[in-house]
Amino acid sequence: MKTKKLTVSALMIALAQILSILAVFQAPNGGDITLGGSVPIIIVSLMYGTRWGIFTALVSTLVNMLLKGVITTLPTDLSTYFLMILLDYVLAFGVMGLAGFFFNKMGKGRFAIITSSAIVIFLRFVCHFASGIILWGSFAPKGQPVWLYSIIYNGGYMLPEMIITVIIMSVLSVKIIPKLIKEK
Repeated sequence: MKTKKLTVSALMIALAQILSILAVFQAPNGGDITLGGSVPIIIVSLMYGTRWGIFTALVSTLVNMLLKGVITTLPTDLSTYFLMILLDYVLAFGVMGLAGFFFNKMGKGRFAIITSSAIVIFLRFVCHFASGIILWGSFAPKGQPVWLYSIIYNGGYMLPEMIITVIIMSVLSVKIIPKLIKEK
């Protein structure tokens, strides 16, 4: 059983990376609209629960950071760098693993699949929003409040990302995801 869990998770991590590479839009200072890059990780969390989902999300995050070159060279300002890794990667993508928690609390039906997916994408937005205020406020146009800049910038790619994820999860929740959860 553990071998199957590891294999499924590894395949889903690989699929998440492929879907993330196939970005529909890349924001100029970071952030992408993908073809459902979070979907495979959310599915793992729904199948195997919160703890395994978080573990898978964190491994996927590490792979993503390596592929994007985020952790290949260290900048001179280490505190900002580590805060960026924590907020924009570890926490932001780690929350995908919480989908299983929300799914279990909502009754494990189609509504729970779709809603838990939307919730974790929203939580990811919250992490990026906080990062936008704490780390990236200097990019805000003169006279614009930093919090507004962060909502506009991060919402600009996270809202479409949420819509794409929810649409994909809605389609998959009809037959595919319930079957995967049953067979786990």
